[in-house]
Parts: sequence; C-alpha cells; structure tokens
Amino acid sequence: MQGQTTENLEVFVTAPGQLDEMLDRAEAVLRQIPQRCAGILVTRHDFFRYTLALSDTVPFGETREQILS
Repeated sequence: MQGQTTENLEVFVTAPGQLDEMLDRAEAVLRQIPQRCAGILVTRHDFFRYTLALSDTVPFGETREQILS
C-alpha cells in the first residue's frame, strides 16, 4: 500500500507478551490526532519493530496491517 502519511510512531518490542499492549497504546495516541480522512496502517518490519501511521490509503476509522518481508 502506498500513500501519504501525516503522523507515525515506531514500536520496538523488547519482551514477549508486551506487543499487544504497546500497539494498543500507539494506536490510541494516533487516534487522538485531529484528522478526518486517514485510518491507521500498522507495518510489521520484523518481530520486534512496528510502525503505526495515519494513512490516506486506509479508510477513516479503520486499522490495517501490512508485513514487510
């Protein structure tokens, strides 16, 4: 997926079991940014590194995931 992103956060997981909590927190932070045209795109770079970004390629109110190989 390609498109313009306006805000993003990186999540680095250092301990098993913390992934869901860390992704939930990052998503909550992005949802606080005033905007009306972008959803959230979660990109898994590897098991330990994720990027969450507001993206106009994702419909407003939705969260989608992509995995980079």
